[in-house]
Amino acid sequence: MIDAFLVVLPIFGLIFAGWIAGRRGVLGAQATPELNRFVIWLAIPAMLFGAAAEADAQALWQPALVVSYAVAGMVTMAIAMLVARARRVPLADAALDGLNASYPNVGFMGFPIALTAMGPEAMVPTTICALLTMCVIFAVSIVFIETGLQEDQKPWPLIRNVALQIIRNPLIVAPLAGALFPVLGLGLPGPAARFLDLLGGAAAPCALVIIGLFLANNPVRIDRNRLGRVAFLIVLKLGLQPLVALGLALWLGLGSLGTAVVVVMAALPTGTGAFMLAEYYDRQTQESAEVIILSTLVSVITVSLCIGLLA
Repeated sequence: MIDAFLVVLPIFGLIFAGWIAGRRGVLGAQATPELNRFVIWLAIPAMLFGAAAEADAQALWQPALVVSYAVAGMVTMAIAMLVARARRVPLADAALDGLNASYPNVGFMGFPIALTAMGPEAMVPTTICALLTMCVIFAVSIVFIETGLQEDQKPWPLIRNVALQIIRNPLIVAPLAGALFPVLGLGLPGPAARFLDLLGGAAAPCALVIIGLFLANNPVRIDRNRLGRVAFLIVLKLGLQPLVALGLALWLGLGSLGTAVVVVMAALPTGTGAFMLAEYYDRQTQESAEVIILSTLVSVITVSLCIGLLA
């Protein structure tokens, strides 16, 4: 539990730094949307492009691990969305609920936890989980959001407009473009790789600072109606998703290391990507911030239990 707490501590430190900057007026009211655009259009695309371009296709080809992790995320997302739609929540907002319930913080928390708890051999399966999180779960949620924003159109114009929005979205184009490098057997030139590392490395810290800025201007005041919704998403994220991942891993005969990685990564709290999309589309920002903060707090216990039982 101490290791998990030490990994979580810098996350709250960056959120707190953003909160202080917002409260003291160091960063003004326009800082949140401007920094968010930087993250959405530059930092995260660079991170996704670099991760896909430098992936070793052979090492990453682990079908049982891919299925266990990806299906667990999709099942959790689907349940959150179905419950939201049953409550007559608009599709775009339901998609953000699904993302809040299924988007683990692998990029910021996953690697240090995996390295500490399971050793260097856990880095490859953790990388697979990170790529699936950023390139599959993230992309699917964007498709649903864009569809929801234009669902009042007729079928063919709807398909055309959603497709145009998707192919213009840097968060989807970047990993697809990066994936061409390993597919074609190409390597990134050194300066290009360094450029992507520098720019992509700004994604997670900036995202956390943005959450702090947002909270400085919009203090967390969970009303009774929203508390149940936030708690439900956290239960899905920290409870259902790792349980589904465990069941699939055992059913598919995934080895002990792969099973441990898949379950621990699925048990991680909601990542900042959910808030980035909420802020970008100006929907569900309060709920996303609350889910991220509260799930991160609770995950100190749940992730520690997963590590103790499996790793």
